[in-house]
Amino acid sequence: MSENEPQLQRDAIRAMRRSYGEVGLESLPDDPFAAFHSWLTEAAANAFIVEANAMVLSTLGTDASGADAITTRTVLLKDVSQGGFTFFTNYGSRKGQAIELNSHVTLLFPWYAMERQVSISGFAEKIEREESEDYFATRPWSSQIGAWASAQSAPLASREELEQRFKGAAEKWPEGTTVPCPPQWGGYRVTPVNIEFWQGRYSRLHDRLRYERANINSDWAVHRYYP
Repeated sequence: MSENEPQLQRDAIRAMRRSYGEVGLESLPDDPFAAFHSWLTEAAANAFIVEANAMVLSTLGTDASGADAITTRTVLLKDVSQGGFTFFTNYGSRKGQAIELNSHVTLLFPWYAMERQVSISGFAEKIEREESEDYFATRPWSSQIGAWASAQSAPLASREELEQRFKGAAEKWPEGTTVPCPPQWGGYRVTPVNIEFWQGRYSRLHDRLRYERANINSDWAVHRYYP
């Protein structure tokens, strides 16, 4: 690497810039879930968005002073209702352990192709076991087997070890048979206390409208914020 290369890389990164559109966000429905359903529907119909229901989940880690103080990963939204936003995972995973210690989480839907994002702050809790089992039964067979094969977030010696665990579970429950929901696998529902809708605008004068409430039993209020 030449002396000038770091400078060239920095200049190239700083030059990465695009202008956002003219379409603004003047108002939203009184109900934040109605607003979210509308935006999610539009995102799902956009050919440039790969997975509209993909959301970035951030949790407070198990070691507040260490490198894992805050951890972030992408999970898939599988239900949204007046109760909140639901996703499924292994309860023994790093995210599951973090939620067990501190249920305060954030979610982010980054719909870049539409110059939009929705950010959510709230509290996660496990859903009823029956609901987890009902959803698990709708998953593809290979995904069901994968849930049994993976000790999510635990150290893994090799790829071959994972493949062997998958093979063992597949032999136990061949395709076409009923695969039970693993006891360590299920859903979390994030009950929001604020939901912010962000729309990119020209000159970085973005629109930010945030639904807020004092607690999960309070009424929603909508406020606009400086970008």
